Amino acid sequence: MSSKHHKIRVGISIGDFNGIGPEIILKSLKDKSITDFFTPVIFGSGKLFTYQKNVFKLQTNFNYINEAKEAQAGKINMVNLTKENSNIEFGVPTEESTKMAIDSLNAATEALLNKDIDVLVTAPINKDEMMKYGFAHAGHTGYFEEKAGKKAVMFMVSEGLKVAVSTHHIPVSDIVNHITKDNIKKQVKQLVATLKEDFCVEKPKIAVLGLNPHAGDGGVIGKEEIEIIQPAIQDLFDEGIMAFGPYPADSFFQPEKYKAFDAVLAMYHDQGLAPFKTIAYEEGVNYTAGLPFIRTSPDHGVAYDIAGKNIADETSFSEAIFTAIDIFKSRDEYQELRAHRLRPKATHANHGVDEDLPKES
Repeated sequence: MSSKHHKIRVGISIGDFNGIGPEIILKSLKDKSITDFFTPVIFGSGKLFTYQKNVFKLQTNFNYINEAKEAQAGKINMVNLTKENSNIEFGVPTEESTKMAIDSLNAATEALLNKDIDVLVTAPINKDEMMKYGFAHAGHTGYFEEKAGKKAVMFMVSEGLKVAVSTHHIPVSDIVNHITKDNIKKQVKQLVATLKEDFCVEKPKIAVLGLNPHAGDGGVIGKEEIEIIQPAIQDLFDEGIMAFGPYPADSFFQPEKYKAFDAVLAMYHDQGLAPFKTIAYEEGVNYTAGLPFIRTSPDHGVAYDIAGKNIADETSFSEAIFTAIDIFKSRDEYQELRAHRLRPKATHANHGVDEDLPKES
């Protein structure tokens, strides 16, 4: 459904309710005019959120529904997954809070796949606890890859810095086994497509980081740059893609360097996320790029240490909401432009004359 004809329906999964998930959700929706911009659809529990809004002294009213397709514009909709009371123990993951996180994510994702919501914003989960109760992935990215049947790129985005990672949640000892020429080429191409379709960047420039200290220092500290990363960059450049590097990660994240590029491909999780969260922590958003649907999340975790204290900052979650909306609109506009560009010109029925040409007098 085009964003021009309706308010975008933003699905929200609640994460672990003993963390800061419900708090940052409620705070992001506290402005009474928020429903003028989009239609929130929370997948949670009315009793749970009523309790938490009282804890945080927020005046939020919900429209309770059984399914996402019943959501009403102009209201904060709550898909009521359970009518039972929830046992809240702030700061402590429990079986109940973990299973609710799984149920919320599954219900929200089903609605996304059914197009009952337009985008999905996920509150933080406890991956370790969820895996104890049958969740098969070490994070959201693998989960959504399975649902889409397609590989994704973990893409951390903000206004001034965008960083993707070549490898996601895997042990450091296993990283080198996943750094391949083919993977790097596919990931850079996916970044280019994402920047064009989802962020309106006409000719993206991608910086690729090295794997080893000092990008291998000419092969003295590892040969992956010489044997894998540089050949991948050269192939991409030969194909007309503006990919550059490999750059030493320790000195790359200086404003005069990273701001020359539209995105950065880091080789592993901490190499990319540590500088990103230092530079763009409050406004940073995690975007699962390269999938047929749109999912974002804040760039932080469950924060059990501050849960229930009414001090959690909702900025990143709010940014995740509006980033998802912006991406939906950008993708919608891009697809519309492509459709017009690819539409064949009308031709004369009998003579094949191009009707855009002037006719003879």
